Amino acid sequence: MDLRSLNIFIQAAELNSFTRAAEKLGYSQPTVSFQIKQLEQELGVQLFDRIGHTVSLTEAGRDALFYAQKICHTSQEMVLGASRRQEIRGEVRLAMADSLCIPLFVDAFAKFREEYPYVLIKTMTAGTDELFRLLDHNEVDMVCTLDKQIRDTTYIIANEERIGVHFVVCTNHPLASRYEVSVEELLDQPFMLTEKGMSYRKILDEYLAGKSLEIHPVLEIGSADLICQLVQEDVGISFLPDYVTEHAVRKGKLVRLHVDDFEAEVWKQLLYHRNKWMSAPLEAVMKHLEKIMLQVL
Repeated sequence: MDLRSLNIFIQAAELNSFTRAAEKLGYSQPTVSFQIKQLEQELGVQLFDRIGHTVSLTEAGRDALFYAQKICHTSQEMVLGASRRQEIRGEVRLAMADSLCIPLFVDAFAKFREEYPYVLIKTMTAGTDELFRLLDHNEVDMVCTLDKQIRDTTYIIANEERIGVHFVVCTNHPLASRYEVSVEELLDQPFMLTEKGMSYRKILDEYLAGKSLEIHPVLEIGSADLICQLVQEDVGISFLPDYVTEHAVRKGKLVRLHVDDFEAEVWKQLLYHRNKWMSAPLEAVMKHLEKIMLQVL
């Protein structure tokens, strides 16, 4: 048993494909098949079910994957320590809800770059369903969601926290002085919202649909920070996470409304696939995000 065979096994398991593993590692497909077959013979178990042109881990394969990942990770740490190299090198693919980009990176990315100058972070934004499609197909290494609380044994939750989300208006808006308002009253207002089907917007639409109600916004745009600015200018009202509006509320530029019989439960979660190999760059990014997510309130 050697590290090359274990690495091939890990990649094939993560990608659910010998062909894609070969392409990623720069080997031929027969080489990958041979290495895995040799590893199966050495371990005395079948690691993959091979049905048609698809492969999937057996129960023994899932057990072996856990140990293979630990062995390769320990080996990587040993090489770094033995060569006295402190720098960690590699690429990490991160997908997240759009409104989390600025708070997660603006104040903390410079510090991360100083500590890990050779780690490249590639980010993309998407709705929750697309985030998990990317994660399930190993097109990203980790996702940061802003939605209902996800509970699925397929994924490891590295960090999670419930966050507040409210309807907001500028301080001179007629509704700003009201102690409570009804949802029906709000629907007569010009709304500016994030795109339909995206995180907390989806939660709002689902709540309204349950009451046979619907919002027709005057503006749909991905940037929650831009919407927050427009609300301050009294262009319209919105429904935004508290961390987006916190500064404006403290400055007295926005007011959060108390709405009758309405409470949205929104969670911020950092997750990765259970079968994902925790490489040194991925571990560095994950620990960094775990730390700064606690500050994004």
